[in-house]
Amino acid sequence: MIQGPQKKSLLRFPHLAMLAVSAMIAFGAFHSASATDEDIWPALEKDIFGARTVVEDTSAVTLEAPYRADDAALVPLTVRIPAHMADRVKKLTLVIDLNPAPVVGDFTFGPAAGSGERVIETRVRVDMYSNVRAIVETDDGRLLMATKFVKAAGGCSAPALKDTDAALADAGRMQIRHLAGDATATATVTGQRMGQVMIRHPQYSGLQLNQVTGYYIPAKFLRSIDVTRGGERVFRVEGGISLSEDPNIRFTYASGTDDTIEVTAEDTDGRTFTGRAEPRGS
Repeated sequence: MIQGPQKKSLLRFPHLAMLAVSAMIAFGAFHSASATDEDIWPALEKDIFGARTVVEDTSAVTLEAPYRADDAALVPLTVRIPAHMADRVKKLTLVIDLNPAPVVGDFTFGPAAGSGERVIETRVRVDMYSNVRAIVETDDGRLLMATKFVKAAGGCSAPALKDTDAALADAGRMQIRHLAGDATATATVTGQRMGQVMIRHPQYSGLQLNQVTGYYIPAKFLRSIDVTRGGERVFRVEGGISLSEDPNIRFTYASGTDDTIEVTAEDTDGRTFTGRAEPRGS
């Protein structure tokens, strides 16, 4: 069994986890049928947050997720941080307990995230029935959590939809949108504007088979996405294999004198992708 610092590294850096997956499956030690969220969460809590304690508190953060997902590779999540907590929250961590790499991503907020209600919407992969957790860290070091149980399976090993070469050649194409006032927006938040970034990337997990060769596709995914408004950070997410193919993130931000949204993303091959969008009418 992997323990201590090595296990923590696998959780935080999912590309390293791929090296361990084959051996763990071979010895029947990878998420045994008897494992439950209740069994694994105390160990995950310690590995991810060290000696600090995570407390369930839905007055500080709420999580919306389907009880039964239509597609385990594209499970929608919405995290809401109420206005009274927004100035105090500096980081959001998304965790899927029973995924091969449980940490979906760490969202670190900047000044352009704003002081009103803060919303993050995205899509994730869920590998088996599991608790999904949204954990916020406050400026005084508290860790506060909302939890949902999601019935979904196979999301991390779902076959890639495109030819590997074509998918990688297309990687990095971005679409960035200002949603506030747009009839297609799913939400408007008082005191905040809403934006969306969509990035083409196959997000290979290392658990997917190439349908032509029959071999596993090596893990390749976006390791970071930086979003700024007028040169000020809205958030930076450091993610892994549990973020879905073609990452799609909707987010709130505070309007400023310059509402241009700029995005910089980097993948595990060291490739950097950039995009920008000025507000309509500018």
